[in-house]
Amino acid sequence: MRYLAALDHDHLDNGVFLTSLARSLSQQGAKALRSIIVHADSAYTDRIIQTGVMREEATARSLKDLNKRLVALFADQGVSTIGINPYKRNFITLKEESLVLDHAFWERLPSQPVLLLSTLVQDLTHNRQVMIPLPRMLRFLGEEFQPDELFIFSKSDDSEIFTAAGQPDSMKWKTMDHSFRETRIPDDLESFNRRVRLTTARDFHELPEINHTILID
Repeated sequence: MRYLAALDHDHLDNGVFLTSLARSLSQQGAKALRSIIVHADSAYTDRIIQTGVMREEATARSLKDLNKRLVALFADQGVSTIGINPYKRNFITLKEESLVLDHAFWERLPSQPVLLLSTLVQDLTHNRQVMIPLPRMLRFLGEEFQPDELFIFSKSDDSEIFTAAGQPDSMKWKTMDHSFRETRIPDDLESFNRRVRLTTARDFHELPEINHTILID
């Protein structure tokens, strides 16, 4: 299975969640999985801004630091990870509002370790590093990588959400109950409207089994 998973803004400032995720990834290690994880920035950006740094620079610094910290956190749990900020080597570039991925570079990457990508790409038109909104990056990578599944993580800290009786196996974005959207869907992705599987960090170790997920399309 090749999958894409999204780490949204709020989850990236949640140490308990990230540690649980790292443990789940360590349990996936022996399975035939190709893991691609994409992360946004976090509240760390605002803390950098408070030191007097302009937002654009603070965002770039935040994404770079988060990428390194996540690689280190995953390594503490025995997870081998390749962390990449896609602006490097022009892996992903933005030109005249279009995103482009260097497939030759992608093909040279080893298939086994977790690939951890930030949303920081190289804007060729303005010769600068820019953050791409997480939903747009996910849509782009979904089209480029054609993963078997795309996972997002429940906004709720309730670890029993997918084992409780009465939870649906699937639902539609268009008909999703407002309270479910408000309490379960990450703010970054509340209007994503693409096929995803909603899961928790704790249940993520079950892959490639997807019984403890909710399909949303």
